[in-house]
Amino acid sequence: MRRWLLWIGIAAVMLATLFAVNGLRGRLGWSANPQSPEMTASLIEPALRWTLPEMEGPHPVALLLSGCDGPKSNLDRLAGDLAAAGWASVIIDSHGPRGLDEVELWRLVCAGQILNGAERAADIAVTLAELRSHPQIDSTRVALIGLSHGGWASLDYLAMALAGTVPPLLTYWPEAIAADPLAGIEKAVFFYPYCGPASVGSANELPSDPSYLFLLVDGDTIVNERHCLEVAGRLLSVNANVEVSIYQGVTHSFDAEEKSVLSSLEFDAETSDAATAATIEFLGTP
Repeated sequence: MRRWLLWIGIAAVMLATLFAVNGLRGRLGWSANPQSPEMTASLIEPALRWTLPEMEGPHPVALLLSGCDGPKSNLDRLAGDLAAAGWASVIIDSHGPRGLDEVELWRLVCAGQILNGAERAADIAVTLAELRSHPQIDSTRVALIGLSHGGWASLDYLAMALAGTVPPLLTYWPEAIAADPLAGIEKAVFFYPYCGPASVGSANELPSDPSYLFLLVDGDTIVNERHCLEVAGRLLSVNANVEVSIYQGVTHSFDAEEKSVLSSLEFDAETSDAATAATIEFLGTP
């Protein structure tokens, strides 16, 4: 019996170690099956969901990236509010085209075991390239808006773009942005983002441009907001324009009405409206 318990303990330690190492593969530069930007674009672009203001373009545009469970109605609401304020937006669905919305595979995304932030940054790259050819979009005025896992992907994209490091799911930068992967990105907004040890953006230099807005939850039980405060502090030390709002008495994903079974997270309409208003004020007049 003791020998069996020993082997069970060893196996548990090995599994935990493999789990942790796999979660850090973005930091380690490991990834499976990198593809050309053209192949990634052929996967992602058909699922892009555009929302344009009623007035004549071209419009500044926000790239909207969901949390680890995929795009929900909170992104649709945000897209509508942005359009009313004069901003176009595009929801980047990283999940559906990869089948990650099936049989709850998104839970592995949440655990950092598949499609981590560095890998998902590939979708940002191909979408930025797509903006260049959209007749109603001003690709010189771009905002990245990431929720939770989408904030992780956005931070990682900014860090890799500054360093000239191609996102690990791509074999090379898309031609349209290869000369400067940061060109046109003026703003970055992060709703309760992951800024922890597995994040490339948490451990590497970030550009002093764009301007940054962190919308954090006090005592967040899903991500540790203190890691994001450390990132914000590093940005302030290089004279970046950084704003931080910390919401109290709410949970992670306070803006999401759709919750998984047994979730302890709660929708809070007042805080959701406040975060949207702060985002629109931060983005400024088109």
